[in-house]
Amino acid sequence: MRTLLLRQRQILLFIIAGGLSAIVEIGSFKIFSVYLPQIITSETNFHGIHFPLSNVFSTTCGILTNYFLSIWFVFERGKHSKKKEFAYFMFVSFFSTILSLSFFQIFFRFVFTDHFDAGFFVFSQEILSKISAILLVSILNYSVKKRVIFNG
Repeated sequence: MRTLLLRQRQILLFIIAGGLSAIVEIGSFKIFSVYLPQIITSETNFHGIHFPLSNVFSTTCGILTNYFLSIWFVFERGKHSKKKEFAYFMFVSFFSTILSLSFFQIFFRFVFTDHFDAGFFVFSQEILSKISAILLVSILNYSVKKRVIFNG
């Protein structure tokens, strides 16, 4: 019973850490996607890739936030050294970033073709795509981080 409660607690903490990281990532994406196109005009559509730098920069902000929240609140240190743990985390995050960027492009081009008006807030096509990509990739992230990086 204790193990089940501990596991549920860890999943809840992972969701909270992921939510906070997502807020950082989505917020920084919004900032980057508004201001970078003013500096780099091809940012909105770089050879068919929409908002590439905004995605990379915001994902980096989210990854770093998630790493620190993960080691402070979610997972106990594993059997790896801090350097090795960080390297594994960054490798998994790099792979997750590639997946997230790919899902973003798919959602942006094919799924969310217009904005969504929730009454109190309008979700743009970019934000809907970003949120969906984050949710999809976060499921994979939990399992890999739990089993490989912070495996005790």
